[in-house]
Amino acid sequence: MSMINNLRAAVRSNRRRPEATGPTAGLGAESPSSVVDCAVYQDGQRHGESCSPREAARRVREAKQKDHRESREHPGSFSWIGLHEPTEEEFEGIAQRFALHPLAVEDAVHAHQRPKVERYDDVLFAVFKTIRYVEHDRLTPTSEVVDTGELMVFAGPDFVITVRHGEHGSLRGLRRHLESDADGTGLLAKGPAAVLHAIADQVVDDYLLVADRLQTDVDDIEFDVFSPLGGPGADAGRVYQLKREVLEFKRAVAPLLRPMQQLSEPVSARLIDPEVQKYFRDVADHLARVTEQVHGFDELLNSLLQANLAQVSVAQNEDMRKITAWAAIFAVPTMITGIYGMNFENMPELHYKYGYFVVLGAVTAICIGMYRGFRRNGWL
Repeated sequence: MSMINNLRAAVRSNRRRPEATGPTAGLGAESPSSVVDCAVYQDGQRHGESCSPREAARRVREAKQKDHRESREHPGSFSWIGLHEPTEEEFEGIAQRFALHPLAVEDAVHAHQRPKVERYDDVLFAVFKTIRYVEHDRLTPTSEVVDTGELMVFAGPDFVITVRHGEHGSLRGLRRHLESDADGTGLLAKGPAAVLHAIADQVVDDYLLVADRLQTDVDDIEFDVFSPLGGPGADAGRVYQLKREVLEFKRAVAPLLRPMQQLSEPVSARLIDPEVQKYFRDVADHLARVTEQVHGFDELLNSLLQANLAQVSVAQNEDMRKITAWAAIFAVPTMITGIYGMNFENMPELHYKYGYFVVLGAVTAICIGMYRGFRRNGWL
């Protein structure tokens, strides 16, 4: 918490002294160990090689002083700093230099945040859950189906800072794709908001891929639950495990839908170029599709779990009927032999020559008749 208090003091100090604001405000060295890539972009093109965050801030300041292009229609220069699991000490210098809000900094460093998009003055702070499908030959009650990570994005007027937690969700390929302008849209020329869109689009595209793979797992579970080859109750653990994994996916997707829709609405026009907002609408549409899929998976797995439990109940009832039928059959010889085992002197047929064979035959006939009756009624 000491770092957060220091950041709050630094931000308050920067706001009291206008001449110290901007990307060059704040002190502190940035450790290169957490910096994956750092570059400056001018008019949609990468300017120079990778540099330190301090050098990137200096280049952006000099470019602005030269160009004087500050409008949203011509965003001019901005820096893109990519970090991977920075510590408080590593992130402190960058946070002070770009006057990031202390609450957002705390979320970015400690991770485990709910997906969201927040606004701090002229800076947008977005939290995404990255999802990776875990390959497996067959789903078991302990299988891991989805692996989650986190990706935080600070999008300011002249900077983008990405903080990644986890071993997947790398932005290296996305950065190279935007730099090569492979899609012909020139998004980097539209400034930091376009980078925010590109990141959101990649995250949501990954959601679509994972949802398609989960559909296969859900279909397999559905087939196994209703297959006559699988015994009742054999798939309960697998259904419950898949439901837990779907729930984890749902927690990553559902909270993000409304923020993505808000970024595509006119209320965000001051922070996001209207041209970029059109792209956010497409992201929101794809995210809505994924959300519907995940809700459908959750409801179907609930139904499968209930169906599986119903199958177990039916199987238990059948077992109880069989046990009851056999108990009734064995009760006949038990009763007859119990009566003739009382050893009274004056019992009918006790001294009859063929009494044993008569009683034994009667017991057998009664048991056979009861067995056939239970079989005819489906109890055995």
